[in-house]
Amino acid sequence: MRLFHVSEEPDIPVFHPRLPTRADLDPAVGLVWAIDEARLPNFLTPRDCPRVTYHVSEAATAADREAFFTAGYTHAVIIEEAWRQRMRETTLYLYEFAPDGFILQDPVAGYYVAKTTRVPIARHIINNPLTELHRRGVEVRFTENLWPIADKVTASTLNWSLCRMKNAKARE
Repeated sequence: MRLFHVSEEPDIPVFHPRLPTRADLDPAVGLVWAIDEARLPNFLTPRDCPRVTYHVSEAATAADREAFFTAGYTHAVIIEEAWRQRMRETTLYLYEFAPDGFILQDPVAGYYVAKTTRVPIARHIINNPLTELHRRGVEVRFTENLWPIADKVTASTLNWSLCRMKNAKARE
């Protein structure tokens, strides 16, 4: 298993645990967050980029597969059109961690956490996130407004994630 942290910061030598702000986690226990390779495409965008991501789940119906994917794809990232240029211009840094010391926090999202300071074992540079998503076989689509697809995918049988939606355009 490979675990990563995605950042726009080029030189992070060490990751110290940070106190979580999520209501479902103990606010007194600091964590280092990582993402598994299968869900890494959900984070191959500029950090503040609003996006709807989804992938096929074991429970996915044939109807949802047909409705949400172009033939052959099983993972999609939907981004607002206003972010297209930033997707082309942003450089991302993938900090890879040894998996020991991490525990699975969310199996659908692919989140892993560690309670101790972590030092990356490698740093990979992504000069064009769009190219990298395509290289990984991810369907990328652009839309003027994310809310219509967000509403549809959250009612589907797919595994999904809505990221940075506070930065999305208002519902139409």
